[in-house]
Amino acid sequence: MTESGTPTEEIGPPPTHWEADVLLRDGRTAHIRPIRSDDEQLMVEFYARVSDESKYYRFFSPMPKLSERDVRRFTHVDHRERVALVMILGGRMIAVGRFDVVRPSEAEVAFLVEDQHQGRGIGQLLLEHLAQAGRERGVERFVAEVLPDNSRMIQTFRDAGYRVASEYADGVVTLEFPIDPTDTAIGVMHDREHVAESASIHRFFHPESVAIIGASRRQDTIGQLLVRNLVTADFTGRVYVVNPSATAVSGMPAYKSVNEIPDDVDVAIVAVPAEAVTDVVLDCAAKGVHGLIVISSGFAETGEEGRHRQRHLVGLSRSYGLRLIGPNCLGVINTDPGVSVNASLSSVMPARGRAGFFCQSGALGSAILEKVKNRGLGISTFVSAGNRADVSGNDLLQYWEEDEATEVVMMYLESIGNPRKFSRIARRVSMRKPIVAVRSGRTTQGVPMGHTVRQISAPQAAVDAMFRQAGIIQVDTLEDMFDVAQLLAHQPLPRGRRVAIVGNSDALGLLAADAASAVGLLVNRSVALGSDATAEDFEDALDEAIDDPDIDSVIAVYIPPLNVSGDEVANVLAAVGEQSDKPLVSSFLGAEGIPELLRVPDVAGSTAGRGSVPSYPAVEAAVRALALVVEYAVWLRAPDSLPSDPGDVQPAVARQMVQRLLVDRQEEVQLDRDQVTELLASYNIDLWPAVPISSLKEANAAAKRLGWDVVLKATRESVRERPDAQHVWRNIDSTTEMKEAWGTLNGMVPDPADAAFVVQKTAPAGVPVSIRSFEDPLFGPVVSFGISGPIVELLGDWSYRIPPLREHDVAAMVREVKSSPLLFGYRGAEPVDIGSIERLITKVAHLQNDLPEVSALELSLALAGVDGVTVLTAAARLAPVRDPRPDSLVRRLPDVTLTLPG
Repeated sequence: MTESGTPTEEIGPPPTHWEADVLLRDGRTAHIRPIRSDDEQLMVEFYARVSDESKYYRFFSPMPKLSERDVRRFTHVDHRERVALVMILGGRMIAVGRFDVVRPSEAEVAFLVEDQHQGRGIGQLLLEHLAQAGRERGVERFVAEVLPDNSRMIQTFRDAGYRVASEYADGVVTLEFPIDPTDTAIGVMHDREHVAESASIHRFFHPESVAIIGASRRQDTIGQLLVRNLVTADFTGRVYVVNPSATAVSGMPAYKSVNEIPDDVDVAIVAVPAEAVTDVVLDCAAKGVHGLIVISSGFAETGEEGRHRQRHLVGLSRSYGLRLIGPNCLGVINTDPGVSVNASLSSVMPARGRAGFFCQSGALGSAILEKVKNRGLGISTFVSAGNRADVSGNDLLQYWEEDEATEVVMMYLESIGNPRKFSRIARRVSMRKPIVAVRSGRTTQGVPMGHTVRQISAPQAAVDAMFRQAGIIQVDTLEDMFDVAQLLAHQPLPRGRRVAIVGNSDALGLLAADAASAVGLLVNRSVALGSDATAEDFEDALDEAIDDPDIDSVIAVYIPPLNVSGDEVANVLAAVGEQSDKPLVSSFLGAEGIPELLRVPDVAGSTAGRGSVPSYPAVEAAVRALALVVEYAVWLRAPDSLPSDPGDVQPAVARQMVQRLLVDRQEEVQLDRDQVTELLASYNIDLWPAVPISSLKEANAAAKRLGWDVVLKATRESVRERPDAQHVWRNIDSTTEMKEAWGTLNGMVPDPADAAFVVQKTAPAGVPVSIRSFEDPLFGPVVSFGISGPIVELLGDWSYRIPPLREHDVAAMVREVKSSPLLFGYRGAEPVDIGSIERLITKVAHLQNDLPEVSALELSLALAGVDGVTVLTAAARLAPVRDPRPDSLVRRLPDVTLTLPG
């Protein structure tokens, strides 16, 4: 491939976000950054390791070594017309990709990857990051010249998801493709992300060898506990212990360092003092260890010094290709008998089950495993991520999506580092497997010490909406999570909300019926068998309920009479539960979990098989769990609608306008009305004309220009949101009426000089609605909808969603606010045009999703009538984007340099 351009000096530093840790196809990490002028020696060493064949494919001629001029030309770029990115692993350059602008909006792109690292998806990653850099520099199209037999490189371009056109001439294939991120290209990127992140977690759960670094001979130490837990769990792989001051630990030979171990090591469990962990990372990197489980504390949870130590730990681990769980974590468990690994501090090795579990708190993780054991729930795999410095819940979701042993996902979340990505992945996983989540800090938005997250400005309701949008079953407590998970793990999903209640206690039956009605379930059948009911009576009643086509779920309540064991009824419940295609839940003897009597044997060796009947100590808990599962089943059966269509919009025009207004700006910009009108017009949103006025004379002139039948109103928020201050006068049709309106409003508004009066043409009648959007540092774009007015504001009656939105997301936004009946003919009023509201929400959502520079947009007053929506009042603010959105158009691991809360 030819090289265009001449050597130039660097002109200013490249953007900091061009630097990123990335995950390769095999699950190992590397680092991408812009090339630097001091990379000359790295470039020479890298080129020397590249094979002659790869050099020929790159330069179309034998080029065994680079001249000094070549080295300088490749390493000195201006980061604008000539951009080069390198991939670094273990301090060595292993790949370089670059583009050179050859004509306006078009650049020539090329790659060179060290042979031993080819086939790891490096070219695809470099192409993603170069394309994003190109888009930021105004490049619209890449061209590449490739030799015909360089099939690997040709395939890299074709697999990228772009629309590639090719041409063959003079023995060279020329490929051309626009780098605009199409849905196909984004889908390809997400698929590769899934493969890499799943692969990086697989080795933690399926290691063939584990080294315990910090193993100890002394009892009651963490190092001894880790050895004991791993051995007593009957781990099927090899166990090695590392202790520089011992010759043996627990009867096994001790090695002074991991490098002395004669065999390969997949996973290292680190339990040494925090200040010694860095040396361990370097040893493990030299050994070729895949991943680290850092049990050691003394990191970000301890304060600023610990935060610095944690950032260094993560950066060092990633720079050598290592993934990291922790630090300050409990560890990892896999109950698969083919592995049986307990690489954790928990002495409880849970039984085999169908639920995967992710949590962050180590102390809480121990209690959770004890609870799992007591309930007879069982788990497939377990991870306690501690400070979640590297491996996160997103990584685990990627793994569990394909894991056949995991049918239900449980998550205890103390923070979400990338909720936009979490929402995207969780939505996909939820289509296949239910996710039950508890999120701490829901009220305070608090985050534990040690967790690296961006600040959040979105309200609690927006976070909850994101969970619902992704199909996640969000519960308030750990008890609720187990209640729901045991139902999902052992019973089929319900088809609808209709339930039957069968029991031998009238009082408990009534409690169950009341509880069901309170959570939106429909009680279509209630059978009171009486206290002397036999097992046969229960069997007949349960069979009738399950055979009833108008019943979707059955709740069984059994309180035995005196001196009766209930074993016969338990056998009936278990038999019915095993055969039923409808969920059966029970309150059996006040028991919690999956009692032995209600378990169905499982051929896979799980604690309880499919069809086992979950029991709840209170009927209210049973009903609450069933209702949450019903909501998930309803979400699951909702049509997977297409992404909402904004219609004829011009995002490029809006983007040019935003860039023009933000040139040389470092602070937020408040748009005037004309600028807001221009911005909205690019998304086909018409803002009703308004004329600002400051005197009666100007008001009359404006009204005359608009043709009278106008409105005089104060637009300052401090005035229009006060219920005790009249701020609008409608249907003004003459100078006399304007004089009266002007005098009255000026007398009623607290500060007329600051009221920001305008004159507008009278709009068609309708219900006032409001649509807002803003850019959150953590979530990215957020959109909300509500009925306008101070009372609604006071009650917080808003619906929220995180773009991009699907059609049913938009429809749900309109219908889930409590005041929505006002839109559907409340008290005999004519229903408004709901479709026009949904189209307006869709346009706002696309605008906010397309333009992260829009820090806030508010259509504070829009009248929804029978023939459409009229937008009367709008405001917008712009702000420079200093950091890319958490879930950007390139694959990158979370930035370890982010400021930690606390």
